[in-house]
Amino acid sequence: MSQSPWAPPYGQEPLSGHDQQSKLVTKKYSVRAILGIWTASYAIAILLTTLALASSGNLADKVGDKIAEPNWLVGVSAVFLWGSFTIALSIASRRLGSDNFVKDYFLSFRLIDLLGIPIGVLSQVVLVGLVTWPFRVLFPEKFDPENVEKRARDLFDNAQGIWLVVLVIVVVFGAPIIEELVYRGLIQGHLRGSINEIAALFITAVWFAGIHLQIVEFPGLLAFAIVLGSCFHFTKRLGMSVVAHVAFNATGLILVALL
Repeated sequence: MSQSPWAPPYGQEPLSGHDQQSKLVTKKYSVRAILGIWTASYAIAILLTTLALASSGNLADKVGDKIAEPNWLVGVSAVFLWGSFTIALSIASRRLGSDNFVKDYFLSFRLIDLLGIPIGVLSQVVLVGLVTWPFRVLFPEKFDPENVEKRARDLFDNAQGIWLVVLVIVVVFGAPIIEELVYRGLIQGHLRGSINEIAALFITAVWFAGIHLQIVEFPGLLAFAIVLGSCFHFTKRLGMSVVAHVAFNATGLILVALL
């Protein structure tokens, strides 16, 4: 009896429905889809934050940069950004992926991911300083340590009481999880299906550092983003990069508070 034309080569098992779906996930998360998910989520978050500022009467002050941002803005803008990205990622998982959020964005943890703690701490204490040092020598005024730390220090100084708790939740826990889902889980994780894995790592790192919109922070953030991308590249999971990101942000906040 002749072999059916669709039979697998000898020694190979036919792909199960689950495996076939896994192969489709990478193909369907095209570059266009990734850009669309990110752009739409970010635009919606900015729109909602602007509307919140306008309704509170703070929009003019925000645009003119006449006063410090209201304390509640950190929490509100985070909720809008996290909500937009989470909803978009969930919709994309159902329509483009396997309808399994954890699987589609590589969100799993193992004990070895605790190595992310020293990775994050050393990145904050050593790596950022090393990569920023040449820029500090070439452009001493622009890359003065006070300028590099200004945003973090302003956030900390403006947060009092309950707003300090909100700041810790946003900076130390919320931001690392959402940013890793978006930049490593969505962008790097699926961009590598369209281009070289190393290219996907570096493109994602530049994207991540650039979106923070701070030139003085860019070298340090880029270096750390490469570290995060490497964690994901070698483990194929978000666990270690999330832990490293949490440790990095927590260390930075502690340093601002103590120094």
